[in-house]
Amino acid sequence: MTKQEMREAVLAAKADKGLTWEAIAQQVGCSPVFVCATCLGEHSMTREQAEKLAGVLGLGTEVTQALTECPIKAQQGESLMTDPLVYRFKEIGMVYGESVKQIVHEKFGDGIMSAIDFTLDVGKVEDPKGDRVQITMTGKFLPYKRW
Repeated sequence: MTKQEMREAVLAAKADKGLTWEAIAQQVGCSPVFVCATCLGEHSMTREQAEKLAGVLGLGTEVTQALTECPIKAQQGESLMTDPLVYRFKEIGMVYGESVKQIVHEKFGDGIMSAIDFTLDVGKVEDPKGDRVQITMTGKFLPYKRW
């Protein structure tokens, strides 16, 4: 089973069972963002995690196997960047990216934030003027090597 076939099977089973990513993640024991990204083909799971996920969704061993395989990342490519919600992240990077870079360098020095040793959480902040999306990203600081 390919990652794309796995993705389709997982999304169909999730819809059929009426489950949320939160509910699935809770049963698997992982972050909802990580579980969703894995199911979309962007990450891999341990065998134990994959078996739990497949069990929750009532899927077979071929899905379990596909969930454990190392993916080729970012297969959606630039076409995903045209989605209005996803495009906002690109826009945020274009507007605030240089400022974030300046401030990270002031606080940490010359380096980058890891996207490997990384977590991302999506929250909801209720507000009488309109609910707010709260995105929290944490990544290990990786200083550039000087030699």
